[in-house]
Amino acid sequence: MQSNLSLVYRVLLPILLGLCTALAILIWAPQWLQPHTATVAEPTNATIPPINLGVASYAAAVDAAAPAVVNIYTRKSVKRKSHPIFDDPQFQQFLQKTPQQNERMQSSLGSGVIMSSQGYVLTNHHVIRSADEIVVALRDGREANALLIGTDPEADLALLKIELPALPAITIASQRSQSIGDVVLAIGNPFGVGQTVTMGIVSAIGRNRLGLNTFENYIQTDAAINPGNSGGALINAYGELVGINTAIYSQSGGSEGIGFAIPAEIATNILNDLATHGATIRGWLGIEVQEANPDLLKRLALPQELNGLIVTGIYPGGPAAQAGLAIGDILTMINHQDSANAKAAMNQIASLRPGDSIDIELLRGGKTVTTRAIAGQRQSQNRQP
Repeated sequence: MQSNLSLVYRVLLPILLGLCTALAILIWAPQWLQPHTATVAEPTNATIPPINLGVASYAAAVDAAAPAVVNIYTRKSVKRKSHPIFDDPQFQQFLQKTPQQNERMQSSLGSGVIMSSQGYVLTNHHVIRSADEIVVALRDGREANALLIGTDPEADLALLKIELPALPAITIASQRSQSIGDVVLAIGNPFGVGQTVTMGIVSAIGRNRLGLNTFENYIQTDAAINPGNSGGALINAYGELVGINTAIYSQSGGSEGIGFAIPAEIATNILNDLATHGATIRGWLGIEVQEANPDLLKRLALPQELNGLIVTGIYPGGPAAQAGLAIGDILTMINHQDSANAKAAMNQIASLRPGDSIDIELLRGGKTVTTRAIAGQRQSQNRQP
C-alpha cells in the first residue's frame, strides 16, 4: 500500500508543480505566452539628397548663340615704303616705263556678333580699322560683304550691316549686372582656326584705368581669349550675350587668363546710336578733374581723409561753367553717387543723354554746396567729362 502511495506522489507531484508554475506565469508574466514574431523595419520616406555635380554640358547654350557669331575678314591697301629718290620728278618718266608695285594688300581677321535679323553686326573698331573691304563669314558657310554703318573708337566698337536672308540673331541677356563667379563662354575665331568656344567665369566687373580706350567699363573673365577673338561673343550659361570680347592682358601674346569684354548693355546702347545717328551720343559736363590724393590734399591744406575730384579746368560756356562750378571745387557726389574715381565719373556722365540733369554736390571753402548742371553733348575725343 505504501509503495502505491509513493508511486502516486512521484507521478502527481510533477503535474501539480507544473500546474502551479503555469498558474503563476498566467498571473504575473502573461507576455511570456505571446507568440514570437520577427520585426521587419518599415520603409521611411526620407531620401538621400543627390550629389550636385554641376552642369554636365553647355552644348545647349552654345547651340543657341554660336550661329550668330561670325568671322570677319578685312583687306586694306598698304603703301610700300620706298626711297625718296623715287618721288623725284626726274625719275617719273623712267618709273612709268618700268612700273613698280608700290602697294600691297594686308589681311586681318576677327570676330563679330549678329545683333538683329536685319543684319546688324557688332565688332571691335580695331578689327575693321582702315579696312578697304570687310567680309563677314557665317557659321553656316555663307559670306557677305559688309557695309560699315559707324564706329566708336573711344569704346572700340564698330557697327556693320550685311544683306542675307534668315539671319540668326543672338539673344541679349537681361539688363542686370553680371556677378563675379558667373559661368561665361567666349565664342570667336582665335588665330583663324575657326569658330572656337572656351569657358571661364566672370573674374571682375567694372574694370577701368587699363589704358585701352577712352571709355572703359569691362567685364573681366578668365575664359581664354586670343587674337582673332576680338569682337566675338561672351555669353552666359543660357546662351545669352553678356559682352563683346575686346582685349586681353598678355605678356606672351596669347591668353593668360585675363580677358576683357564690353558689357552687352553698353554695346547695345552704342549700336542704337550708331544705327540711328552714325555716331555715339554721350553726355558732357565740360570739366577737367584730378583725383584727390594725399600729396595734392597736403599741398592744398585739405583734410587727408577727403575723397573726391578736384576741378582743375572748366570749358568756357560749357555745362559746368553754366552751373557755376569753379576751379578748386571738390566734387564729392554726382547724381547721388560717390565721385572719387575719375574714370568712373567720366563713364557716368558719358552714359547720360544731352539735356539730362546732373545733380552735383561739392566742397568749396570748407562748405558743402549743391548745384545742378544740364548735360551737353560730347563732341571730341579730347574733351574730358
